[in-house]
Parts: sequence; structure tokens; C-alpha cells
Amino acid sequence: MISLKHSFWLLIVTLFYHGIAFAAVTMVSPNDDLQYALNHAQQGDTIVLTSGRFYGNYVIPRPLTLTSQGEATVDAQGIGNAITLKSSDIEISNLTIVNWGRNLTDQNAGIYSDTEAERLYILNNHLNGDGFGMWIQRAQHITIENNTVVGNPTLRSADRGNGIQLSTVKNALVSDNTISQTRDGLYIISSQQCELRNNTMHTLRYGIHYMYSHSNRVIGNLAYNTRAGFALMSSKQLQVIGNTSRDNEDYGMLMNFITHSTISYNQINNIWTKPENKVVGREGKGLFVYNSGYNEISHNIIDTAEIGIHLTAGSENVNVTGNSFINNPIQVKYVSNQAQEWSINGKGNYWSNYLGWDLNNSSTGDTPFEPNDGIDKIVWKYPESKVLLDSPAILMLRWIQKQFPVLKPSGVKDSYPLMSPPNHSEKREQLLAPTASQIQGSHS
Repeated sequence: MISLKHSFWLLIVTLFYHGIAFAAVTMVSPNDDLQYALNHAQQGDTIVLTSGRFYGNYVIPRPLTLTSQGEATVDAQGIGNAITLKSSDIEISNLTIVNWGRNLTDQNAGIYSDTEAERLYILNNHLNGDGFGMWIQRAQHITIENNTVVGNPTLRSADRGNGIQLSTVKNALVSDNTISQTRDGLYIISSQQCELRNNTMHTLRYGIHYMYSHSNRVIGNLAYNTRAGFALMSSKQLQVIGNTSRDNEDYGMLMNFITHSTISYNQINNIWTKPENKVVGREGKGLFVYNSGYNEISHNIIDTAEIGIHLTAGSENVNVTGNSFINNPIQVKYVSNQAQEWSINGKGNYWSNYLGWDLNNSSTGDTPFEPNDGIDKIVWKYPESKVLLDSPAILMLRWIQKQFPVLKPSGVKDSYPLMSPPNHSEKREQLLAPTASQIQGSHS
């Protein structure tokens, strides 16, 4: 039982008015039995932890709020889950949660839920541990806001859990969280109608990692110092809008088997493979589009990537317009035999290496921009041939291609290249602003 000597009740009031019970607020100190308090709380109660360290693996069996009035730390002592949720209508807020287990097969997590629950609120917590920061599965109507999750950098990346993992989840809002030094920041699998908004991810493998999900929104997030800022895989109907991916090594944004999705108003900058990791075929790619079709890629900025955009493996029927490709040594790497037109209704993309003129002041170039030719494709297929690029024979082949276009292989063509990079800042800010329904639905 809870010792009366070492605890007190700030407020235990149960009032009955027309048969309605009002919730109680219970103060619990580190000298008390927290699990006893959790087991005996009534539906809707609030348990407030005083400052100090609470050692153990705690289970919340019913709807309630677990929060703190000071610097309360839940320490799982290196095993299992720190806090396991077994009900709907639970709020976890203002806690520090540390030192849970590292068994990824057992899905050890700081906050763990594998119950068909609804209305879970995880707010303003700080988590630091080896396994998954949060593992939420089979739940609906979830809010995860303003949390910090930090992994263990002494472990190999593959041996760490993900920061926040949502599996088979519907209607989740994950916003304003900061995640670092885990394996992936936000990992979303088999989930629908979720929104990831304004999260910051860094020092990870992938910032945001999508698998087998559809009808999701990824809005205004920042990923840096990762191998891939955004890894979007085997999903459809994604809206990826207004995000920033910078200072990443292999990919700013990776699309693998993504269909019927919109990738717009994102900023991708400085995607460059580190010299010590250089091997043949490994270059920093601003956008890598693999086996992905029927998508819109528009109004993005891809600046200073080794390859601006790389499309391969059947990535066709893609609308690519209004983008700015700036300062990329290779603007486009397109491996296919089907021609692609990258302009719509007389508007194409901006290319920093376009050398044409605009004599009629239409804001578009008078001649099309074709970023690749047959020589480029030979170099992609046989990288060792790069040493011949400035040879007279190669220069002659490029001249022959221009004089006899019938000899030129199919590739990307922008018939209306833009003469200056479009300014999308105002439109981007409008898209990033939360809607009235999102503000109204936010849990306070």
C-alpha cells in the first residue's frame, strides 16, 4: 500500500451529481508505489509525479493522465518497456523517461502501446534510451507533440530503435518533436490518415521513413545530418509538402515505389557523399526516384547536390514542373528509353546551367533544355570512361548528336525552361500554416 508517511493526496474529491463522477488528482513521490497508484486509479484520474526518480517498468491499465509537477524521471533500469499503455484515453506528459531495454525483437520502448486503443496523447516528454523511443501499434486518433527523443550513439545504427514508430495506425498527428541519434527518426508502416508536421530529425539513418502506407501528409519537417532525409517507400497518396532536407549524405529525398503522390515546395540542399565513403556509383542525390510513377514533383528547390534528380527503373508518367535545379554538377540522371517532357502549359523548370536566351521576354527560354545525351548514358553505364570526357573523340560524338538528332537517345526534355528561379516562399508559408480544424483539434 502507499505509505501515508511519504505521500499525500493533493486532491481526492469524488463528487456525484446526477450520477456523474468527477476525476481525482493524486500526488505520488519516488518513495511511493507508483504501480499501485496506477492500478487503483479510477477512469479519468490524474496522477502527478513529484520530482525524483521512479525505478521500474510501469503499466497503465485504464484511462488516466500521468504527468509531473517537476523533474520526474521514469527509469526502466535497462530492461523492457518504461511505460506500457493498455487502454484508450491515456495522456503521458511532462516526464523524463530513460534507460529502457535494447531488445529490438521484443520491441522494447520508452512508451509502448500494442492495444487497439483510441485517443492517446503523448506530450512534452524527454526520452533517452537504446531501443524504440515510442512504439505505437493498432491505435487511432493519436497526438504526439513536443517530445524529444535521443538514442544511444555508442550503439551501431542498426542496433538502435527508431525514435517514434507508428504501425497500423490511423489518424495520428505527430508534430513539433525533435529526434536524434536513433536509427530512423519517424518510422511509419501500414498506417493511414496520419500527419507528420514540423518535426526536426538529425544524426540518424533516415529522418522520416515510410513503408506500405497511404493517404498521409508530411508537412514542414526538417531533416539533416542523415543518410537520407526522407525515405518514402512502397506507399501511395502521400502529400510531402514544404519540408527541408539539408546536409545529408546519400539522398535528400528517396522515392521507392511511390505512386499517386505529391512532392511539392520542398527545399533540398547540400546532398553530398563524404569523401571517405566514396565508391563508384555512390553520389549524393537530391531526389532519387526509383520505380515510382504517376506522381507530381513540383515547385521544389534542389540546390548543391552531386546529382539533382536521378530517375530509374520505370519512373515514368511523372509531372516535373516549377522546380529549381541549382548548382548541381549533374542536374538530371535519367536511365530509360522513354522520352519525358518536363514542362506543362508552357512552363518548365529553372536550370542554373541553362545557357539559352529569352528574346521575346516570355520568362522562358527560346530553346529547350536537354540535360543528358548519349555520352552521359555511356558514362553512367561505364563510370571508368569519365577519363575520356574531354577527349577529341567524345567532343566529336557530342557534336554529331547535335547535328543529327535522330541519333540522340530518348531522355528528359524541358521545352520551356524558366529563365529565373520562381519565388515560392509566400505560397510555401501558406501551405505550412495549420488549418483552423488542426488548431481546434490540437490537444492542450
